[in-house]
Amino acid sequence: MATTRVLRRRLSPKTIFLHPPRALTPLAMSNRCNTSPKRRKPWQPYLRLPAFLPVPLRARRDGWTPQRQAKFIGLLAQTGCVRTAAQMLGLSRESAYRLRRHPEAGSFVAAWNTALKGRTQPRWKFTQADRAPLAFGQLLQPRMWRRRFMGIQRKASNPALLALVTNLDRQTAGCDVDPFTDRQARALFGRFL
Repeated sequence: MATTRVLRRRLSPKTIFLHPPRALTPLAMSNRCNTSPKRRKPWQPYLRLPAFLPVPLRARRDGWTPQRQAKFIGLLAQTGCVRTAAQMLGLSRESAYRLRRHPEAGSFVAAWNTALKGRTQPRWKFTQADRAPLAFGQLLQPRMWRRRFMGIQRKASNPALLALVTNLDRQTAGCDVDPFTDRQARALFGRFL
């Protein structure tokens, strides 16, 4: 009888809207907030995409320009999908794989692999034939911030420029030709002489 009296008191019209009876609630209510720790995503280190030499192709307005190649690598790192990254640039997946298979696409492939795997790969070793493009700022690096593609940075390599100057110095050391009048020197270093 004592329990029915307690239920009747709780079910009175004055208190029913304030607190539902315990017998009718599925779980006991408490005044405490959720005490379980919040799950956070593990910290992801910032992905630094390597600088690469764009694949030399015929110049086409709707094709793979050097800027589009760098944007593709950045979008590939952001999305993780070749088809989506190519579609965002208005190009096809097949043409992206065709560009990857190009014989002179070594550093482009290294940047592609880094973008897909999400961690830095061993650096691509540039050959002596790549020194001139490296020295004159044809090296492109996609810039990422918090896993989002932000833009392209054009980089010049000072060691490659110094190696070119040293090589030119060695070639002209034994001859009596003035490097300022030599056509090959003018072609290589025209804007610096």
